[in-house]
Amino acid sequence: MSQARTFPWPHLHEFCARVFRHLGVPEAQAALAADVLSAADRRGIDSHGVARLRTYYDLLNIGRINPRARPRIVRETASTATVDGDNGLGLVVGPWANDVAMDKAAAVGTGWVSVCDTNHYGIAGYYVLKAVERDMIGWSMTNTTRGVAPLWGAERMLGTNPIAVAARAGRFGILCLDMATSTIPRGRIEVAARRGEVLLPGWAIGPEGSAATTPEAALAGSLQPLGGTEETAGYKGYGLALIVEVLTGILAGAAFGPNIIGLFSTEGKSDLGQFFMAIDPGVVDGPASFVNRLEKLIDQLTSAPLIPDAPGPVLYAGQPEAERAARQARNGIVIDREHHESLIGLGERYQLRFPRVRSLTRSRAGGRKTGDLREGKSS
Repeated sequence: MSQARTFPWPHLHEFCARVFRHLGVPEAQAALAADVLSAADRRGIDSHGVARLRTYYDLLNIGRINPRARPRIVRETASTATVDGDNGLGLVVGPWANDVAMDKAAAVGTGWVSVCDTNHYGIAGYYVLKAVERDMIGWSMTNTTRGVAPLWGAERMLGTNPIAVAARAGRFGILCLDMATSTIPRGRIEVAARRGEVLLPGWAIGPEGSAATTPEAALAGSLQPLGGTEETAGYKGYGLALIVEVLTGILAGAAFGPNIIGLFSTEGKSDLGQFFMAIDPGVVDGPASFVNRLEKLIDQLTSAPLIPDAPGPVLYAGQPEAERAARQARNGIVIDREHHESLIGLGERYQLRFPRVRSLTRSRAGGRKTGDLREGKSS
């Protein structure tokens, strides 16, 4: 058993913003960075949320990331742009570049932006959901620190290289695909390590190349591409990761593949490549027509006959995350004990009062065991 803590997300957001400000990030950018981080936690993607705050602290503190970056367009057309991120926080550069893509789509129907010299940008889904707020179809992808072995390979060569796409879906809210091209994100392994979980075969390989079933073996080895082995179509995940690399690092002239400096390294800069695209469906066939057709498709899918012993109805991409976000808005964001203690340490370093929390008991698998919520101070 381990203790977890729950926070109202606005309190967690404000704490993150204060930490960024103390690290020299301008106020508006600090609030934006905190918004991107807390968006991951709100949607239940623990591996990419405020659990990364300590990493950002380390990188900003040693000067590996520019806290006052000024991203700029170095090349553009009416519908495209290349952005130099000035080695800034990806949490700041990403939203800036995404806005450029959306502005171009608003003007000419579609816009895409290629970004170099930037850093980890949080969840890919954050950016496509912003496009949906403007009634657009959003695309987002990034290359990442190498952590995935190519099919048949025994060494890390590619990142988890996520892809996200989102669109408005009528009464179903938003269709939002946000996925890594590996079996799981590396952050999910880190969460499993904190929670003492066992991994499923096919998620990762150990240093010697055999299946890793413990987080420790997986972290020392490599993740596998989506699909796992050749027998289970791992070549598809490998191919997707390669295409993301082409549209990010290769296209933008950023670092790529095994040449990317690791997220946790104190030497050099990541120089990640990112890609944002926005499409106005109204330029093809009125925006209402697009939404109505997508709504009909999802209605048909979710009404499909079920297999025996199905755990529930057919879902659509983004539905579980949206439902989780609604619950966490009501009940607060759950953070495991190790992560909580790390955040307390950051607060004490800067004499920042950490938010009041509620504790709840969780099983080793991360499930909620009791409804006993107790108000208390973090210190």
